[in-house]
Amino acid sequence: MNTEKSNSPLSGYLMLLIVFVLVLTGIAGPLVTRNFLLFISLGIGVLCMFGFFFVNPNDSVVLVLFGEYKGTVKTNGFYWVNPFYSKKRISLRARNFDSEKIKVNDKVGNPIQIGVILVWQVRDTFKAAFEVDNYENFVRIQSDSAVRTLAGSYPYDNFENDAELTLRSGHNEVNHALEEFLKSRLEIAGIHVIEARIGYLAYASEIAGAMLRRQQATAVVAARFKIVEGAVSMVQMALDHLSKQQIIEFDDEKKAAMVSNLMVVLCGDKDVSPVVNAGTLHQ
Repeated sequence: MNTEKSNSPLSGYLMLLIVFVLVLTGIAGPLVTRNFLLFISLGIGVLCMFGFFFVNPNDSVVLVLFGEYKGTVKTNGFYWVNPFYSKKRISLRARNFDSEKIKVNDKVGNPIQIGVILVWQVRDTFKAAFEVDNYENFVRIQSDSAVRTLAGSYPYDNFENDAELTLRSGHNEVNHALEEFLKSRLEIAGIHVIEARIGYLAYASEIAGAMLRRQQATAVVAARFKIVEGAVSMVQMALDHLSKQQIIEFDDEKKAAMVSNLMVVLCGDKDVSPVVNAGTLHQ
């Protein structure tokens, strides 16, 4: 037997009445009948008391008799079983696991800090009780291993290729990959993974400053590119409009001067101070 099976024990309330009768008979019987053999019923009643147990909602009790698995009780209530059964409680509630932040290398070798948040619950009590030594510790160790494997499969960020999937940008895909990886790892312990996601992600302290400056430089370059692209379009529109309306005739030298002035005004990162020409256009 290597799979979970259900066990339907006797009602604890009925057996409580029987045990009460046995104990009462063992105490009062010898005094009334002078038959001291009735003390046996007292011993039986006391022994039967060890068979009582209860199951809370979203809880379970695994029953084992001398090394033989007898089943799992998942229905909440008050029960009685063979007093020689050993009883192991396993919670079926959903649990949160927030892993510690660990330092690993991403796909391109950059040291990063990463942590995972896992929501899990026990589905197969037999596997949780007998397939692994400690299923809670098993979840912790396997989650740590999954995070290290995940971090080594993706770069933290990619400044050259925006289409490449990264830990920072591909939240849904990366979290899905983490969840599937953990499901395959934790299935051996009868653990069902409800949700798994990255809870913390950052560059390691020794390169965080350099990477921040790199990100800032990339943002500045991208902004400048957009500014220049827009400025060229505006200058072209201005020249075309002036020519079409025949407001002023430009030779090549005048066009170059106007383009230079407009580009300075549009691309400058500070406000421009205008200079009023009191002479002619050629002065």
